[in-house]
Amino acid sequence: MFTISQEQKKGSKPRVVIIGGGFGGLSLAKALKKAPVDVLMIDRHNYHTFQPLLYQVAIGSVAADSIAFPIRRIFTKYENFSFGMADVKQVDPESKTINTSIGTISYDYLVIATGSNTNFFGNKEIEHFAMPMKNIPEALNLRSLILQNLETALVTADMREKFAYMTFVVVGGGPTGVELSGALAEMRHLILAKDYHGLSKYDMRVYLVEGKDRLLAAMSPQASQKAKEFLTKADVTIYNSAHVQSYDGFYLKIDNGKTIKTRNVLWAAGVKGEMPEGLPAEVVSKSNKLLVDEISRIKGYENIFAIGDAATMITDEYPNGHPGVAPAAIQQGQTLGKNIVHLVKGEATEAFKYHDKGSLATIGRNQAVADLGKLHLSGFVAWLLWGVVHLMSLAGFSNKGIVFFSWAMNYFTKNSDNRLVVRYFNTETRMTEVDCK
Repeated sequence: MFTISQEQKKGSKPRVVIIGGGFGGLSLAKALKKAPVDVLMIDRHNYHTFQPLLYQVAIGSVAADSIAFPIRRIFTKYENFSFGMADVKQVDPESKTINTSIGTISYDYLVIATGSNTNFFGNKEIEHFAMPMKNIPEALNLRSLILQNLETALVTADMREKFAYMTFVVVGGGPTGVELSGALAEMRHLILAKDYHGLSKYDMRVYLVEGKDRLLAAMSPQASQKAKEFLTKADVTIYNSAHVQSYDGFYLKIDNGKTIKTRNVLWAAGVKGEMPEGLPAEVVSKSNKLLVDEISRIKGYENIFAIGDAATMITDEYPNGHPGVAPAAIQQGQTLGKNIVHLVKGEATEAFKYHDKGSLATIGRNQAVADLGKLHLSGFVAWLLWGVVHLMSLAGFSNKGIVFFSWAMNYFTKNSDNRLVVRYFNTETRMTEVDCK
């Protein structure tokens, strides 16, 4: 086990402290498996979340447990690895310590891999009423809200309120927003009338609001166009080059002049880096990410690093930093692992080079888009590829089996068994409470 707030013994191996058990943090810890260092990972949760499938938890397609895996289980055979579940409050570079909810922890090398959080761009009203989806608790809150509102729509006599409960607005046209919109449209066509007798698919509306002039702006124009075609065919109303101005819990106002009555605003419009306090403002970018050099070292520090969504590495090829996707974080963790070993041994380091292996996004049943270099796929083949890639990327054999079985059952029955309201979401207090006894 690790020792809290104690100096390391003379002659012991250097300690690498990793804050965050996301894709980048796990990749780094794996890269240090045989390194002459002791690795300590700190995270507020004791599990790793496979974030690309959070939207399927929110829509009730898969169970929440199936996309999470205990961090300790991943590193059972790593002799130089230990884990602590804690909140990191502050970094103290001078004393080489971090202040956490379980005490003060010393480090020789510190890696901040805390990922990102939802960016509401300073709008407190939207932050209060809109629903984010960056972790499992938030995805479960969203699932509860969707199902509760459909239940309410069944019994309300006020038609104005009924349509508001059955109107869903997804804000943000990146992969998360597109996939969530497609999943809602699929629920509208395949499940609504089957499970909610008295509700019609013609009563349910799905909107997608995107600030850029096309969906999936980080992907190819071909992928963007196909995604728009798929969603339009599924009766999703798309507003491009449009921005949300306000949302008071009932009226959503957009700068294209539209006002939508809705009780469901699902926010996937942006992210900002999440990090502990203690580092100066000059090392933080406008997107609240830590500025790092070519080896992921925070500028101005010799032994503090940042990777993944918590970092911005400016290069000629990526003047705005690397894409906020799992492959980038994984590759940064792998390269940093090698460089920490180089530093420990007094060897020269190597600059990080991102290898883009392609991008994928699914829009619903049998429909997806894929960019694989110069090859652009869409439809059923891209959908199968998306499924295989995501299934193989899940942590744990049991999770792979559970998700595959859930997908197979959903596909052939055109339904799901995971639409459970087990944690009631109070729309007034924006709090949840367990509703199963």
